[in-house]
Amino acid sequence: MGKKNKKDKQGKGKEKTDLKTEKNAAKRAKKDLASKGEDDIEKLIAEFQEQDKSRTQVIEEKCAPPSPRSNTTLNAHPDKDELIMFGGEFFTGSKMYMYNDLLFYNIKKNEWTKVTAPNAPPPRSSHQAVTLKQGGGQLWIFGGEFASPTQSQFYHYKELWVFHLKDKRWEKIRVPGSPSSRSGHRMVICKKQLIVFGGFHDNVRDYKYFNDAFAFNFETYSWDKLEVTGNPPAPRSGFMMGVFQDIPKAVVYGGYSKERLKKDVDKGTIHTDMFILCACDAKKKDDSAPMKWRWVHGKQSGNKPSPRCGMPMVTIPGNKAVCFGGVFDEEEDEEQLEGRFYNDMYMLDMEKGKWFSMAQDLSYVLYSFLCMSRGKKDEKEKKKRRKEKENDEDMEEEGEEKSDNEENENVNTGDENEATQEIKKLKLDEEKGACAISEEVMDGVFTIKVGPQSSTSQCSSSMDMDDADMYVDKDLFVPSPRMGSALTVKNSTLYLYGGTYESGDKQWTLSDLYSIDLHKMDEWRIIIQDDKKERYVCEDSDSSDDEDKTKKSEDMDVSDDDDDDEDDDDLDDILEGCDVPVKNEDEPVNDYFERTKEFWLEQSEKYFKSEDMSVSKRTIQKFAKEMCTEYSKK
Repeated sequence: MGKKNKKDKQGKGKEKTDLKTEKNAAKRAKKDLASKGEDDIEKLIAEFQEQDKSRTQVIEEKCAPPSPRSNTTLNAHPDKDELIMFGGEFFTGSKMYMYNDLLFYNIKKNEWTKVTAPNAPPPRSSHQAVTLKQGGGQLWIFGGEFASPTQSQFYHYKELWVFHLKDKRWEKIRVPGSPSSRSGHRMVICKKQLIVFGGFHDNVRDYKYFNDAFAFNFETYSWDKLEVTGNPPAPRSGFMMGVFQDIPKAVVYGGYSKERLKKDVDKGTIHTDMFILCACDAKKKDDSAPMKWRWVHGKQSGNKPSPRCGMPMVTIPGNKAVCFGGVFDEEEDEEQLEGRFYNDMYMLDMEKGKWFSMAQDLSYVLYSFLCMSRGKKDEKEKKKRRKEKENDEDMEEEGEEKSDNEENENVNTGDENEATQEIKKLKLDEEKGACAISEEVMDGVFTIKVGPQSSTSQCSSSMDMDDADMYVDKDLFVPSPRMGSALTVKNSTLYLYGGTYESGDKQWTLSDLYSIDLHKMDEWRIIIQDDKKERYVCEDSDSSDDEDKTKKSEDMDVSDDDDDDEDDDDLDDILEGCDVPVKNEDEPVNDYFERTKEFWLEQSEKYFKSEDMSVSKRTIQKFAKEMCTEYSKK
């Protein structure tokens, strides 16, 4: 008994020590916040919610296009020719702005409308949103994160919200069993339920990545944690997830995660694997019974994207998905990472796990998109014929089952198999009457020629492109490289908005909007053009920011002249009393920096210590080079 009591006391002593350590960390955090003039993050969120309580009516007003932002959501309205945007973030270089505005874009009128309704969710980014037709149209939102203005605090949400589009009313779904707080997750609609997978949680002191899956049932309004068999994907966030149209199946590709090797040393991993989340009992008749799920490792082929993260994906008809952009951090040396940003576009055939580059495999992609239109019409005709047969009293039951099975097989596999076989025939034989497609490269122009169509051709009229030549010029406009952008599809048109881009010490938060017709793939249409020259900020800059919280981000453009004056004053203060190495006449700045690198790194490190700021080695090196560049201009 004595030994047992002693062990109990030892355990309690450890608990007390851990609790004391946690309390001391909290005290230090409060002191740090007080020195920065920043409130506790939960208090900041509570202030937003308190302000929202004063709203009693819905306000709709025409507004300017959205301010620059990334990690927002853009969804197609389920009934109208509109796009819906919610939330996002914008970093000025010294201050983070979070949004919870709800914006509607009328595609035909090219107009933006801001809808402000009572009981709105607090500001957030890196959340997920989907739209449904039920109940007059609904926008569902889960999770996301809120960052304090100095990015020294982060808060992750685990709330599920729905905006009723017809009534213009927010509703917070208060049911137990939801996923834990997270952002960077993905959410899709699958068989009358929301499927949430992955994501991460970061509270500055520690972080965790997830690989759990949850389902929210729209009929029972309940959460269930999925007990999935098979080998699951490794925990990750920022991955791509696409869902099949008529089958309870979803694809997970890529993503990012990191693990702590030792104190202050983390190892990041960009994933390039693919997994399929599929229902084991997809054909069960009882929809009320819970589904059984399993993970299957997906095989990949074709022109797959290079390793990257921050690449948005959207599913399109025909069990395919389209993605754009992304970033890969390249390690230049032990202390510095340089991001390589992309602006290429890929299509994934989710059924086959085959990737297609929109640039290199354009002929197949175009043919595939055209087959979608025909596939939709064919499927409607088959369903109509099937219904007529079912109503025929003289039809024998066995004959009905056989006909249905054959037609279902055709719907699921016929169009895709035909597309694969027919594209080969079209390239090899132009004399059989089919739509002749030839490829050639002349003077750097990739041309697709669609030949005449005969009455015996298997291609339907929906595949006719007016017998015109289509030219895809490598020099034609393409949206700039980016990560964290928003992507959606409405009426076979792909829409791309915003995101972030870095080049050296400069970082842009974008506010541009583009569209491209997926059936033609001939050109990107510029809906909102963003002037990057007026949108960049110096990463980790120490420039002052006196803007009010409510100031619109379109007025936040950084003035180069004002910043130069402030930077000169700051640099003089930092270098006061220092024996600055002499710069040789006509010596390039890069050569000067390499020769005197140790001095500038030392001053940069001293500066951050004097400001009681804990920053990465990469930031120290960037600021060192920035100081050297500014000094060289004098």
